[in-house]
Amino acid sequence: MVASPDGNYMTPQEYLEWEEHQDIKYEYINGEVFAMTGGTIPHNSIALNLASALKSHLRGSPCRAFMADAKVGVSENGPFHYPDVVVTYDERDRQAIKFIQYPCLIVEVLSPSTEAYDRGGKFTQYRRIQTLQEYVLIDAEKFSLDCFRINDRGIWELHPYEEGNEIHLTSVDFHFPISLVYEDVQLSI
Repeated sequence: MVASPDGNYMTPQEYLEWEEHQDIKYEYINGEVFAMTGGTIPHNSIALNLASALKSHLRGSPCRAFMADAKVGVSENGPFHYPDVVVTYDERDRQAIKFIQYPCLIVEVLSPSTEAYDRGGKFTQYRRIQTLQEYVLIDAEKFSLDCFRINDRGIWELHPYEEGNEIHLTSVDFHFPISLVYEDVQLSI
C-alpha cells in the first residue's frame, strides 16, 4: 500500500467519486488515499482458491462471496478497504454498488509488507463492523491460517491452523482442509 503522492485530504464522498475514475484501486483512511499495489502469484492463487470454494459452498443461499475488487466500508464515511475475500449475507448489501458495509467474513492474504497492518490497524478498524463474525489471515509463504472469531461475550478469539488441519468458518458454516487454500500454490519454503 502506497500513499497518494499529492497528500490532499478528501471527504469520503470525494474519495468515492474520485476513485471511480482511477486506473488502480485506492483504500481510504482518515481522509487519505493509499494506492493498492499488486500481489504475488501465490497471494492471488490463495485468494482465488478460497473465494471459489466459498462461492460454491454458498450457492443457493442468501450469502454472497466477493474477491479483491469488492470494497468494504467500515461505515458510510470509511475507512474503505479492499479485502482479498469478503462474504455478506446481510439484506442491506443486496443492492450495494460501490461498497459492502455489512460483511460477516473478511479474509486477507498476508504479504511481508502488509502483515503488521493487517493484524493491527486494519483489524482494529474491521472490528467496528457490527456484523463481522470472523476475520481470517492467510500466510502466503507457509501453511498458516489465523481465524479471529468473535465469541458470545463480544471478545475476539484466535483460532490458529497449520498444515494438516481442518478449518471451520462458523460464519458461513464451511469446513475444509487447509490444503484447499494452498492448492497449486508454490510456497517459498
